[in-house]
Amino acid sequence: MTQETQWVHTLASLGRGDLARAGGKAANLGELLRAGLPVPPGFAVLTAAYECFVESNGLRAEIERHLGAGPLDAAERAAAAVRAAFAMGRLPREVEDAILRGYRALGGGAVAVRSSATAEDLPEASFAGQYESFLAVRGEPAVLAAVRSCWSSFFTARAVAYRARHGIDARSVRLAVVVQAMVPATVSGVLFTVDPVTGDPGRCVIEATWGLGEVLVGGQVTPDAYTVNKSSGRIERAVIGDKRIQV
Repeated sequence: MTQETQWVHTLASLGRGDLARAGGKAANLGELLRAGLPVPPGFAVLTAAYECFVESNGLRAEIERHLGAGPLDAAERAAAAVRAAFAMGRLPREVEDAILRGYRALGGGAVAVRSSATAEDLPEASFAGQYESFLAVRGEPAVLAAVRSCWSSFFTARAVAYRARHGIDARSVRLAVVVQAMVPATVSGVLFTVDPVTGDPGRCVIEATWGLGEVLVGGQVTPDAYTVNKSSGRIERAVIGDKRIQV
């Protein structure tokens, strides 16, 4: 079991009340665990760890320059500079130790490392695919590097543009990271709890593909699609997609 610290908390200890320190993804995963659903074990690297990393490496000024970069070409150059600075930055020892304790508690095997922003997985802005995710990460150096890369993905040009479209001030958003044990999936998918085409709340839609879901969410395959009646559990429509790529 991961020791709870100001830097790291297990997913099982989190809930919606922890949005500000653990981000939307981690908070929602905690709620799913509380509901008894089979969520892979993991932990959140809290927003305090991100803030500690930024301050200890003197990155605040670089970030401010990026946020005020202006035109797209300038924003892309600034984004590359910020990401390079994050890659070179050193994790404070206490943050590094907390992350590694969490990773060892998961058995030290393959993990998924994913962003969890405080303005993510929200009703008005999902941020789906805007920040980085890293799958099948193995080994302590790789896990630490993936955490830094998740943090730096907050400053990609696409993420900046997405926040601008939704009127979200980057200065009001903080970033956490989820580290979870990898599931060697034979099949994976996405569940829409309301029909995304018709808006019918009485039906859900499941899209699925072979292997890991990376190719599905990345739009590289046309998945199978199942429309399910929530009341009866009956599949009302099934369309088999062209799933030529598997991860």
